[in-house]
Amino acid sequence: MRENRNRNTDEWVVTNFGKEWRDFSNERLDETELFEMFQSYMSIFPWASLPEKSVGFDAGCGSGRWAKYVAPKVETLHCVDASPEAIEVARGLLSEHDNVIFHSESVNEFCVEENSCDFGYSLGVLHCVPDTQSALNACASKLKTGAPFLAYLYYDISQSSLYMRILFSIVSTVRKIVSKLPHKVKKVITDLIALFVYFPLARFARLVDFFGLEASKMPLFQYRNRSFYVMRNDSLDRFGTSIEKRFSKEQVYSLFENAGLRDTYISPEPPWWVVLAWKT
Repeated sequence: MRENRNRNTDEWVVTNFGKEWRDFSNERLDETELFEMFQSYMSIFPWASLPEKSVGFDAGCGSGRWAKYVAPKVETLHCVDASPEAIEVARGLLSEHDNVIFHSESVNEFCVEENSCDFGYSLGVLHCVPDTQSALNACASKLKTGAPFLAYLYYDISQSSLYMRILFSIVSTVRKIVSKLPHKVKKVITDLIALFVYFPLARFARLVDFFGLEASKMPLFQYRNRSFYVMRNDSLDRFGTSIEKRFSKEQVYSLFENAGLRDTYISPEPPWWVVLAWKT
């Protein structure tokens, strides 16, 4: 780990995510599928409660794939990412939106005035930084009192079945090995994982679902209707990072309370956990 404590980043992780978004900008992805994925995260977000000329931030914007749906709804959107390469990809994807401001900075250091934002969100980033609490605190500090904040955090699998815990242990071991490899080698391996693991399991889950049988507990059920492109992207995302933190519901509530966020709501729907709370 090449940790930068001031930035609250691991530079190896940042570099690899930048390369991931260069390879998977999602520009070639079917628009309907991408929007479905956006909705799976943001369906609980209180858009109607935002002020008319709202200002907010995307903490860890990556390629800008989610920001493209948020920017048309708001006055100003700050897109923040620690990777300069990711920011350049986002600039290209969001070039038609003149209300987006880009910050090539970590979540802990981005230069938006405290108590100035009407909303914020961070999807799939806070579990990939050295200090999740510190990053969440930084996000909360940018919000006005009463402003909503939404985040996606990996769920703790320790309370799952023995079968799922064994499977997770195997996956984690593979991830720790693959994440240390050079990007080109890593990409080949994660593409093979997508082809020989994600694709067959996801399509089998779709078949089981088609016949009206219970499939929601099957591995990779959430990918049953996803394209192979998404599977490749998520395989690289999953196995390509050396930091992967997971949280129980109790830990999520504690994180958000400690950050000065109230009325924390954890969606019961996948992906887990999508969390919504408001600045105290």
